[in-house]
Amino acid sequence: MKERTKRVIREYVESLLIAAVLAFLIRTFVVTPFKIPTGSMEPTLRPGDKIFVSRFIYRFHPPRRGDVIVFRYPENPRRDFVKRLIAFGGETVEISSGKVKIGGEPLDCPEIFRKVYYFNRGGYGAEGVQITVPDDCYFVLGDNSASSRDSRYWGFVPQKLLLGKAFVIWWPPARMGKIK
Repeated sequence: MKERTKRVIREYVESLLIAAVLAFLIRTFVVTPFKIPTGSMEPTLRPGDKIFVSRFIYRFHPPRRGDVIVFRYPENPRRDFVKRLIAFGGETVEISSGKVKIGGEPLDCPEIFRKVYYFNRGGYGAEGVQITVPDDCYFVLGDNSASSRDSRYWGFVPQKLLLGKAFVIWWPPARMGKIK
């Protein structure tokens, strides 16, 4: 009887260790959950939304303009931020009359760029200022331009700080769905 009890305990411990290692590997390299703390990405993401972030998708293709990305905040890499990718290294960005322009042309795809009014704020987003994004960096903006601390204020996101692409809202159930 004692041998059987030891064997059962060992099997449970082994199963728990395997489950913990798999969970760690999945969260580190595949998919990570995040909770949205502020309204800077409204209406796309609301405070309290819980999302999944793909940590591996950019191994198969580069980030795309309009992706909602998660990255380590350049001014404090212990914090993670969620914003929309606007421009890539080498591109010129300007915010004028509520629209974002890349190389002088207004962004209109994806649709969110036509819906959002982008305010001229911060040193990198002032009216009439054209900013060239450094190589290996991104320019990001929140969808709620009126209350988003983003690249307009603190500059650029180095590629090395990119964590992944936000792809689905999984909580609350009423908002469950793909992030666009």
